Amino acid sequence: MEHLKKDYSHIKGWGIDADPQNDPTYPMKPHRTDAEQSGYSWERPTQQPVDVEILHSIERPNISAVFGTASPPSGLSGVIRRFAFKYSENSYLHWLPLILADRVNVVEGIIDDMKHGHVPNIFEEKGYKAEWKHDKVGLLTKFAVAAALVAGVVVLLSKKNEDDYDEDDD
Repeated sequence: MEHLKKDYSHIKGWGIDADPQNDPTYPMKPHRTDAEQSGYSWERPTQQPVDVEILHSIERPNISAVFGTASPPSGLSGVIRRFAFKYSENSYLHWLPLILADRVNVVEGIIDDMKHGHVPNIFEEKGYKAEWKHDKVGLLTKFAVAAALVAGVVVLLSKKNEDDYDEDDD
């Protein structure tokens, strides 16, 4: 069957890199072959030994040749990350759990610090000292928003508790 060429000229920016005279890779790749379309067009680097759990995208057939091993997935954040990597990178079920896992990992790190007798200086580690020096208004706004959110949650929860007590009185 003959390959039908589709016209994408109505899409702004489509084919911007089609002109070989305007090739942004020119200094590194003087001869265009479009070999990338058929798979690896270079000799793959030697695979780094895998001695910790490595999570990788389901869109990739294999793991990257080189990867970080300093923080393998562990604890509750690791469970959340393993869940996230079961889904495609174009899915909210991939990215939102990863964001949550990062937040959970921060709490796990603070707990781990406390277990080892180190009380973290959160004010300093979050960069609030520098922010106070260079952007006081921004820092105060950030704290005001956080305080308003906490107050809102407290009001909502106390209102819910009052409603629960009112139902018990009936």
